[in-house]
Amino acid sequence: MKEDPLKQLMLPQIEELIKKFSILERSDHLSDWSGISTPDASEFITGGLGAIHRVLGDTDALTRRIEADVQKCSPHHLYAAVPHVGGALKALRDTINSGYLTSTKELIHASLFSDFPEMAEHLLAEGYKDPSAVLIGSVLEEHLRKLCDRNGIDTNFVGNNGEMRPKKVDGLNSDLTKANIYSTLDQKSVTAWLDLRNKAAHGHYDKFSKEQVDLLLHSVRDFLIRHPA
Repeated sequence: MKEDPLKQLMLPQIEELIKKFSILERSDHLSDWSGISTPDASEFITGGLGAIHRVLGDTDALTRRIEADVQKCSPHHLYAAVPHVGGALKALRDTINSGYLTSTKELIHASLFSDFPEMAEHLLAEGYKDPSAVLIGSVLEEHLRKLCDRNGIDTNFVGNNGEMRPKKVDGLNSDLTKANIYSTLDQKSVTAWLDLRNKAAHGHYDKFSKEQVDLLLHSVRDFLIRHPA
């Protein structure tokens, strides 16, 4: 069974924002959060609002409520909105995990599409370049693992504590090249594609364009065809 695409696309970004919120929460601040610097508050609030918008859309009640909370704060008192955004992100994470939230404006329903690349193409066509890039990168990573399995390349390693751990995708890319499954040129391309995916997954949305995601989609599709798993 395929994983819920909403969880696959959005949860990593939301979890990353919640980690940032936890750091702010543990920092030295007063009960009204006035110890949080304006740049730190602004960065967190911008990222949090962006994630909420992408999941719920502009007209959802939670989106409008959090926007109203932020708008009440003057530029010099943005810290007051930090707990509101942090609480909303936690609630959103729990809702996604519970399975009650199953769509992003009906754009990422798995049942609407025959495969994830098709879903990524639709997201991109609708202007959702960021989740499209994350999804394409996830497809690529899963394909590399399947290529390793098919060619007898171990996808795990023994950690310092003696436990088996999955290899990072860069390691898989290197191992596949060393085994001559594909060329060093393909290896460099895969590295670049994964770098774009990581920028999207970590909220660096201004570091790439819709056109680059479109090229990513077509390039990864070509790679999957040339190197079937």
